[in-house]
Amino acid sequence: MTNGGGDGVATGAVELGGDPRTVPPGERGETTVADRVVAKIASQAAREALGALPPDAEPPHASVVVRHGSARVRVHVELDYPGDIGGRCARVRKRIVDRVRDLTGMSVPEVVVQVERLHLAAHPDTVGGRTP
Repeated sequence: MTNGGGDGVATGAVELGGDPRTVPPGERGETTVADRVVAKIASQAAREALGALPPDAEPPHASVVVRHGSARVRVHVELDYPGDIGGRCARVRKRIVDRVRDLTGMSVPEVVVQVERLHLAAHPDTVGGRTP
């Protein structure tokens, strides 16, 4: 069926390259953000939350599962010890939730912070992390 104008465009059809404002919002499609992109955002957010890491520590890395507009995050970190481990993990969780939400629009109902390794903080009377 044509629009009667003889230009060969069917009624209700959307021309490619047409004005997106004329397409109803429900027909425009959606933007999807890959799991690996969200994982990179989460890893960077964890680095920001932790600040300076121990010299031989691996940077945080995250894995993410995205479903139905929400992201579940697991991030692996290494921390110095002694220190406020619970407080640092809470800051990591909050920063990840905020950054993922701000950059992707996703909700983050779960952030698991897994502490992979503790690094003894260097003290003047320690040698290589051990007391003489």
